[in-house]
Amino acid sequence: MSDFVSDFWHYYVTGLVVLSVAFCIWILASNMTRRSPGPVSLHDHIWDETLQEYNHPLPRWWMYLFWLTLFFAIGYYFLYPGLGNLPGKIGWTSVGQYQEEMKKADEQFKPIYDKYLKQDLLAVAVDPEAQAMGQRLFLTYCAQCHGADARGAKGYPNLTDGDWLYGGDAATVKATIVGGRQGVMPALGGVLGAEGVKDVANYVRSLSGLAHDSLRAQRGKDAFMQNCVACHGPEGKGNQALGAPNLTDRVWLYGSSEATIVETVSKGRQNQMPVFKDLLGEPKIHLLAAYVIGLSKNQDKQ
Repeated sequence: MSDFVSDFWHYYVTGLVVLSVAFCIWILASNMTRRSPGPVSLHDHIWDETLQEYNHPLPRWWMYLFWLTLFFAIGYYFLYPGLGNLPGKIGWTSVGQYQEEMKKADEQFKPIYDKYLKQDLLAVAVDPEAQAMGQRLFLTYCAQCHGADARGAKGYPNLTDGDWLYGGDAATVKATIVGGRQGVMPALGGVLGAEGVKDVANYVRSLSGLAHDSLRAQRGKDAFMQNCVACHGPEGKGNQALGAPNLTDRVWLYGSSEATIVETVSKGRQNQMPVFKDLLGEPKIHLLAAYVIGLSKNQDKQ
């Protein structure tokens, strides 16, 4: 990285910009020719057998536009950063503008955020204004994975039902957003072998009442008890402390087909919920957590 912060790049970029502008000025100046009286000559080159081009100078208004863009560029480089490390006359930076805009936004919205931060999450979850604010936060930061309707996708949980990998109480939902989650399902293909993996997959399908091969399921039960109960429990009901899913219901994060379960058991799974603590801050996370809780509560009422 030291190569990219050395003074060489400052001089390199500055020289490149100055030379480029100077070259454009030379090109324009060399083409500022006036029309000469008499017939206009033709260019020497010919194509398509007979086509030739008159040697007309560019229109004046067009040349003046080129000059205008060059003067604008020179003025821009004087006022704004563009020549290597030079800050420009007005000292503008994108970081400074961002911080100024965030400061103004904080001054405008901080009283509103602070009002809801003092309230219990469950109370905020039923406040229409708070839910509208939480929805905007969700659409900005969460919809890319969980979808605009929060119903999730393959590998991304549905947040509108009552099924929770780590728990759906207010404190746990907020802790998930604050610190993120790292879900890991170990790969057992090397331990169980191809046939053993199929046996376990059929046993897992039997736990939730899905169609399965009973003989394979019987063999898979023993393998499950030896390799899977530490996370999913002896009855396959999961463990929210670990984020291990309940295998006895009809909720599947990656799919319930035999092929998908075989892939999960054989290759394992890794999934990460990003950390939002530093990105959003406590007040926004409070509203976002309340919105997510409200999604599930509203679904329960339907």
